[in-house]
Amino acid sequence: MAKKFFQNFYYGWFIVFIAALGVFFSGPGQTYSNSAFIDQYINDFGWSRSEVSGIYSVATLVAGLIMMFVGRSIDKYGQRSMMVTIGTLFGLACFFNSMVSNIWMLAIGFFLVRLLGQGSMSLIPNTLVAQWFVKKRGIAFSIMTIGSFASAMMFPIVNTWMIETWDWRFAWQVWGVLLLVVFVPTALLGVRNKPEEMGLIPDGFADRNKDHNRPVMGTALKESDQDWTLSEARKTRAFWAILICVGIPAMVNTGITFHIISIFGTNDLSPEIAATVLSLMAVVGIPMSFVSGYITDKIQTNYLLVVIFGIEILLLLLLLVTNNLIIAILFGTLWGIANGLERIGLNVIWPNYFGRKYIGSINGVGVTMGVIGSSLGPLPFGVGYDIFQSYTPVLLVTLLFPVIGVICSLLATKPNKAKLSS
Repeated sequence: MAKKFFQNFYYGWFIVFIAALGVFFSGPGQTYSNSAFIDQYINDFGWSRSEVSGIYSVATLVAGLIMMFVGRSIDKYGQRSMMVTIGTLFGLACFFNSMVSNIWMLAIGFFLVRLLGQGSMSLIPNTLVAQWFVKKRGIAFSIMTIGSFASAMMFPIVNTWMIETWDWRFAWQVWGVLLLVVFVPTALLGVRNKPEEMGLIPDGFADRNKDHNRPVMGTALKESDQDWTLSEARKTRAFWAILICVGIPAMVNTGITFHIISIFGTNDLSPEIAATVLSLMAVVGIPMSFVSGYITDKIQTNYLLVVIFGIEILLLLLLLVTNNLIIAILFGTLWGIANGLERIGLNVIWPNYFGRKYIGSINGVGVTMGVIGSSLGPLPFGVGYDIFQSYTPVLLVTLLFPVIGVICSLLATKPNKAKLSS
C-alpha cells in the first residue's frame, strides 16, 4: 500500500511544503516581525526612533544589493545546499541579534536578518518550486504562499507575547533554535534541486495523448518555457518592465505598512484598528493567492499585473478617505486581494518568461529590486508628513507609481528567444 502511494505521489508537492516552511521561517527577517523589537531597542538603549529606522533602511538597502550574488550562488550550488547554508547562518544571525548591546551590533544584526531572511529565505523557495512545476506552477506557488501569509499573521503576535512574557533577547533565541532544529534538518533531508535528480519530470506527468491514457511518471514533458541566461534576459524589454513592476509594490506596500498607525491616527483611527487591518490583509490574502494561482495557469501573467496595479490605485485613493471602521475594513480587504494576487503573479512571471535553468540569477535580480524598493518606501511618507503635516500630498504623488506599473505591465509581454537571436 505504502509503495503504491509513493509511486503515485509526486514528490514535488513535498517540495512545495518545504518551500512554504522556508518562506514561513523568513519571518525573523521581515518588517512585520522586526517591528515588535523596535520600541524595545529604543527603551533599553536610549536610541532615537530616527536612528533605529535609518539603520534599518540602510541595512535593507545593502542587503538588497547583495541579493544578486545569492541568486547566482543558487544556480551554481543548487537550492538544497543554499537552503541548508542560509538556514544555518540565519539561525546564528538570530542568536547574534539576541546579544545586541550597541548601535553597531544593531546595524550588523539588521543587515544579517534582512539579507538571510527577507531576501534569501524568500528567493530560494521561489526558485525551488519553479524547478519542480511548469504547467501547475501557479497552484504550486499558491500553496507555498500560505507559508508567507501564515508567517505574517503569526510572527507579530508571537513576538509580542514572548517579549511581554520573557524579553526580546529570548524571542530572538527561540527563532534561532527553531531554524536550526526544525528548518535546516528538513531542508537537508527533504530537498532535491530538480525532479530530474529523482528520475522525474516537472509536474509529475506527461502530456496526455488523445485516447487519454494514464500518464507515466518519468516520461519526458515538453516544457512550454525557454531557458534564458541573465545576460540574454537583460536584452529584453520584458525583463526591465517586470523589474519596475516588482519594485513599485514593494516600495508602496512597505511605505504604507511602516506608517499605517500614523496614517490612521491622522484620521482619528486607533492603533488597534490599524493592527486589525494588517491582520485582515493577511487573512484575505490566503484564498486570493489560490485564485491568483489558478488565474496564472489560464491567462498571461502580465495581465494579472495590470489588475494588481489597478487595485493599488484604488487603495491609495481609499486611504485618503479612510476615517471609519467600515472603510478601514474595506481597505484591508482590498489590500489583501492585491497582496494575494501580487505574491503569485510576481513570483510566477520570472520562470514563465525565462525558464528554469538560470532562474536563481534572474529572480535574484528581481528580489534585489524588491528589497531595494522596500528600503525606499518608508522615507517619502515620513518626509512628506514632516513637511506638510499630512499624508495627503505624498499619497497623491504615490499614485503616479502604480500608473507607471500599469504601463510597464502592458509592455511586459512574453519575450521570444528566436526573435532576439535573429
